[in-house]
Amino acid sequence: MSLETTYHLLVVDDDDRIRTLLQKYLLRNGYLVTTARDAAQARRLMQGLAFDLIVLDVMMPGEDGMVLTRQIRAEGGTAPVLLLTAKGEAEDRIAGFEAGADDYLPKPFEPRELLLRIVAILRRNPQREPTAVLPQVLVMGPLRYDIERGELKRGDTPVRLTQTEATLMRLFCQHPGEVISREALVDHLGRDRATHGGSVGQERAVDVQITRLRRKIEHDPKVPRHLQTVRGAGYMLVTD
Repeated sequence: MSLETTYHLLVVDDDDRIRTLLQKYLLRNGYLVTTARDAAQARRLMQGLAFDLIVLDVMMPGEDGMVLTRQIRAEGGTAPVLLLTAKGEAEDRIAGFEAGADDYLPKPFEPRELLLRIVAILRRNPQREPTAVLPQVLVMGPLRYDIERGELKRGDTPVRLTQTEATLMRLFCQHPGEVISREALVDHLGRDRATHGGSVGQERAVDVQITRLRRKIEHDPKVPRHLQTVRGAGYMLVTD
């Protein structure tokens, strides 16, 4: 499958294995992919990021996919929703469509079928503007970041990134020139509230990671040129 444009998908599933497999498969097929482990995390991500399509598991602990779909529609959200569920009876599919879903795929399913359904949904929604096609390499002064390989180099010299720093770079490079809220960064990094002192502690932990990343990409980390703070809103990556 080849797309002329790049779409940003949100995959919501409480099963870590399924979530990871879908993310890798969709990335290989040319999509930008962000994941969430439950409805609460998905909602926070949607507050800070725009998505072209949501792949949403129905059977999740706490707030399920049906409830989240209805809430997205009630709040005016227009991103297409593809529901995934182990329930494939007619009444279940009808309930999904009544909640506002665009399609319904019973589990288990072949990844290829999921891919084809995503393509079909996006074709049926031509009014949505896809995410602009990103360059293969982002330039930040003497630094070059290869988006596909996730490699940062200063000239020919590799710049080592920790796993967290690499995750941040990947997210910022998916949204160059866009403000990403601290809350969205917290959720994207998958911080656990119970072990990081609540939301305030998590946001401070993100600030620490941003400071460390700046030391590797900025000429003067105290006066950042590329990874900028947008007061009251979050952070933004500015490339050359």
